[in-house]
Order: sequence, then structure tokens, then C-alpha cells
Amino acid sequence: MAISQRQIQKMQQTLSPQQIQMIKLLELPTVQLEQRIKQEIEENIVLEEEERSTEEEPQQISVEEYLREDDTPSYKSHINNYSKDDKQRPVSISGGRSLQEYLVEQLGYRNLSEHDMRLAIYIVGSIDEDGYLRRDLLSISDDIAFSLGIETTEEELEQLLSVIHELEPAGVGARNLRECLLLQMEQLDINSRPRRLAKRIITAHFEEFVKKHYEKLIARLQVDEEDFREAINEIKHLSPKPGNLYSEGGVDATPYIIPDFLLDYHDGKFDLSLNSYNVPEVRVNRRYVEMIRDMVRPDGSVRAEDKEAIQFVKSKIDSAKWFISAIKQRHDTLMRTMRTILDYQNEYFKDGDKSKLRPMILKDIADRTGLDVSTISRVVNSKYVQTSFGIILLKSLFSEAMQTESGEEVSSYEIKNLLQHCIDEEDKRRPLTDENLMDILNAKGYRIARRTVAKYREMLGIPVARLRKQI
Repeated sequence: MAISQRQIQKMQQTLSPQQIQMIKLLELPTVQLEQRIKQEIEENIVLEEEERSTEEEPQQISVEEYLREDDTPSYKSHINNYSKDDKQRPVSISGGRSLQEYLVEQLGYRNLSEHDMRLAIYIVGSIDEDGYLRRDLLSISDDIAFSLGIETTEEELEQLLSVIHELEPAGVGARNLRECLLLQMEQLDINSRPRRLAKRIITAHFEEFVKKHYEKLIARLQVDEEDFREAINEIKHLSPKPGNLYSEGGVDATPYIIPDFLLDYHDGKFDLSLNSYNVPEVRVNRRYVEMIRDMVRPDGSVRAEDKEAIQFVKSKIDSAKWFISAIKQRHDTLMRTMRTILDYQNEYFKDGDKSKLRPMILKDIADRTGLDVSTISRVVNSKYVQTSFGIILLKSLFSEAMQTESGEEVSSYEIKNLLQHCIDEEDKRRPLTDENLMDILNAKGYRIARRTVAKYREMLGIPVARLRKQI
């Protein structure tokens, strides 16, 4: 084929740096917004934190009037505050010793040689935050030989692991749930019939216990229901995740919620505001504005040696203005969206009764606000509103619409509430299956399939009927 050239004219939409900055700010919850503003203040010398007062805003000046010649290189005026690999990092809230540090401290009270202590510390470093050792000892021994230069065996590591099993919290260092429960049982006084039976169940009949084949277990163990029930209660007092029993250090995922919106309801009226108490207000530093004025001659010209400095300050002022504008636009977009949600779910926000939630999807709010669906999605994601009945995740207010036999649309929350009520009231000896639940809902006028029942049950965190069975 011959090579040819031709001109093609086409329209293509690209996002400007300001639009990208606005999108990223819109996604941030209040805690991360505070950190992002402080980061921008550190990176941009022109920005400064404004003290909360009634002082007037500094006079806005146009820097362009001081630059008579438009020959600024593009690389000097281009603002790129984000890299493509920039990721949101969680804000660490809690401090203190970690689980591993707590275990190492306890090892210091054991009579271990320097060699054994180094190996034991390495094993402790392989324990997850929930207290389990999920790596096999052979792999750990290979890593020790590579990183510490110490030759060891699985048998030696097994002996040191048995020392770790004696530490607090009970069950730490277990390699599976069965071992974890047994380690906790060994630290208890087995001085009663229920505890002896509980240990026997975990030791010899763990699979049947996990699958809740209770009738089969009662027959095999040759005990009555009352004794069996007491043994199960003993097992329920044990922790399946021993690492969670130690909470001094905390982890990055520690839930710590600061609401983005504050909503009060009194005298039949709503009072909605953004929670900006800890969010610093920013402005352009007046000192740099005065510096540019001093560099400009009375006739409006600029000395050659000052031109590059003015161009640098100009780029920083432009970046600061864009950032301040993006913060304001974020405020307006959040309030506009939240007011629309409040208007749409007015009855729900009065008392928090989930049965009053109307079916609502992102498009409903997008149509009412005139914003794009993707913008609404960014607003509601990871944002919370504080109400008189608790702190609510905005995303949780959105639900699918279900139709009754009469053609009336109801929220999927109503279906979930009915499911929860049916399961709470069921006979735990004969729990309701998904098909039973479907029949109950259909009898109440809700047209719903069994797979939808299963989906909503899983969303509620409710296990299948077999695992809900009790004696």
C-alpha cells in the first residue's frame, strides 16, 4: 500500500488541569480534604492559611497586566499538581504498639538464646494483624536463610512457634481456626463437663461442628441436647480472630468517621451545612502580590533580570487561584447535591425510619441537579451526613425500585427489612430457606425471585439457613 498523508478535522474533549483537580477534590471526604489543603499550602508558596475572622478578603489583582510580552515558555506556566500514579493514602488515626511489638515484648520475658530470639521475632513478623500465621514454616525457614543468613529447620521453628502459642492474646500464631480455638481452650481450666465436651468437639468433630450437623453430633457423642447446647456456648465464647483482642496499636483500617454534612431538624425545618470546622481556609499571600508590584516600573515595564521571577510567581498565583476556585466549586456541588437528596428523601430524614426511604438511583439526583451521573457518584462516595438519628453513609441511601402486585414502587430497603424481620422471627431449629422467604414475600404482594432473596440476604450479612440452625 502506498503511504499517503491527509488532514482530518475532528472534535475531541479533553480535561484541563483545573477540571482534573476539581474531580479529585470532589472525591475526597472531609478528613482527606484537610490533609490535601495542607499539602497544597506546603507545595505552593503563594497560598497561606487564612485565620477565621471577619477581615476582608485581600484585593484580587491581575498579574497579566504586568507582563507586556506573551513569550512565557509553556513549561513555566504549566501546573501539574498530580502524577498519574498519585493515590489517596489513608489518614492514620490511631497510635501505640502494634500486635507484633506486643508479642516481641513478651518474648523478652522468655528464657531464649540470642539465636532463638532472632528466629522467634522473624516468625512474629509473619503473623497477620488478626493473629494468624498463614505462611508455612518451610517457606519461613527459606526466607530466614536468605535474609538473616541463618540455617534452620521446620522442627526448630515448630518449637519456637509453640512458645509463641503461649503468649497473649490466647490463640495467636494459629495456622487455622481449629488450632486457634484449641489454643484458647488449653489456656482455660477444663474443670467442667461443658468445657470437656467443647474441647472434644473441636478436637475430633470440627468439620461437623462448622457445618452445623448438630443432630449427627449429638447422636455420635451420645449426649443430650442441654449438654450439647452448653458446650456450643463455651465454644462461642472463644475468639475466631485473636489479633482483634489486642487493640492498643490499631491498624490503618480503623474506622474513624468524620461527617461531611451536618443536618439538624427542629420546628419542622431542616438546617443543612458542610462540616468545615477543621478544614483550613486559604488565600493568596499578600506579600507576593506586593513583591510583583515592586518589580514593575512606573511605566509598566519589567527589568530583564526580574522577568523570570515574575513568571514564576505568576504560575504559582494561577495555581493558587485554581485551587481556591476548585475548593469553592466543591462546596457548591456538595451542597447542591445534598439539598437535592434531602428534598427527595424528606420523610426519611425527619426520623430515620428506613421504611420511608423512596427508591432512588444516581440518575434521579443527576436529573434534578443538572449534574452528570459520574459527578453525583463522586459526591456520595465515602461521604457521610450527621443526623439526629446517627451518621449515615450517603451511598447507602440509594436503592433499587421493586414493584408490588398492585404496581406500587417500593425501595429495596423495605424488602430487606421484611427479610430481616422474617429471619429474626423464624424457628432457629428449622430456619427458613431462601425459597421459604420468597414464598412469604410473594404472599405479602412483593414480586421477587429466589435469587434476589439470596442477594439481599447476603447484603444483610445473613448466612444460609443451614448455618443459622441452632439447638
